[in-house]
Amino acid sequence: MRHYILIALVLLSFHATAQVSMTVQLPPTGVMQKAQLWNIMLVSASTSSIRVHLQLRVTDAQTNQPILTGVSRSITLTKGAKQLKTGDVSPVTYEYLAPTADRSPNGLLTAGNYLACYSVIQESGDASNLVAEDCLPFAVEPVAPPLLNTPANESLVEGSLPQFGWIPPAPLTIFSDLNYDLTVVEVRNGQSAAEAMQQNIPIYHAVRNKNQYLNYPVSALALDTARKYAWTVVANNGTQFAAQTEVWTFRIKGVTNTTTTPVEYAYVQLKKGQDLTLIGCTGTFQFGYTNDAGDSKVTYEIISLDAKSSVVQTGVLSLNRGPNQLNVVLNNNLVTTGRSYLFRILNGRNEYWNAKFIYNKK
Repeated sequence: MRHYILIALVLLSFHATAQVSMTVQLPPTGVMQKAQLWNIMLVSASTSSIRVHLQLRVTDAQTNQPILTGVSRSITLTKGAKQLKTGDVSPVTYEYLAPTADRSPNGLLTAGNYLACYSVIQESGDASNLVAEDCLPFAVEPVAPPLLNTPANESLVEGSLPQFGWIPPAPLTIFSDLNYDLTVVEVRNGQSAAEAMQQNIPIYHAVRNKNQYLNYPVSALALDTARKYAWTVVANNGTQFAAQTEVWTFRIKGVTNTTTTPVEYAYVQLKKGQDLTLIGCTGTFQFGYTNDAGDSKVTYEIISLDAKSSVVQTGVLSLNRGPNQLNVVLNNNLVTTGRSYLFRILNGRNEYWNAKFIYNKK
């Protein structure tokens, strides 16, 4: 008799766990709020009402690293279908297991590829039963990808060390760690720019750049006036791919056999901190600086990076409010060809703004 009772209880338990089905409704790609994770259809086949709650686990689709979990409030289901929205499951208790850009209930999810797994848990006294589960992949992508800015497509670039610039993707709020990879390749005869980017070995590849500009370094392979080059920028959120620009091309302008003054290098934007790209310059150091502090004058220093960090040149510069493009003539008696230097200014907020360069005499 006891044997039959146990069988009956097992069958009853199995019947109880088969009462609810679930359909998750997520957009496959695009910008997504956390509230959109709770667009779910539940269908109950039970003749009596049951109480359930939902559990959500979001993981990185590439690394399987957990991103966040969420537990809804209790929900009463009657026989038939019930369409759930965020208001039906709120308040949701979230636990964040990785960096995220916005932790508010209606915040945007950060860019990346994810897997969302749902469980429907039936509440019965002190016991809980899993009655339905489902997993669905989705991707969070920017509305607008990054856009190339300079040098212009199919342009002829002055100087042998071009400065690359681009516009960031949008919206910026979906990125917790926005960074860029820049790639330059040679375009061979008969190739399109896209084919060259896919097939050719890069002549220059810079990764995890935080700025929206980058100077072609002196240490990289010299660019040839007889060749055509293609470049592109990839935006990442941390190590996750987010979006890519188009592929543009440029050429380096040849130097004529005249006695004209050599073309100076592009203006480099000063930065706070020491994470700086080394650029090349000749007789004049050209730089850009945005004067948000409203200073009328600032002092500058040029410090040798090869000789015990000694100061080799100083001076005072006049500024306008807002963006400035300035020139500092380098003293040939104080700076040495082939050596590296730190250029810095001290503004009225006691902030140092810096750039590094290697000097090449005219």
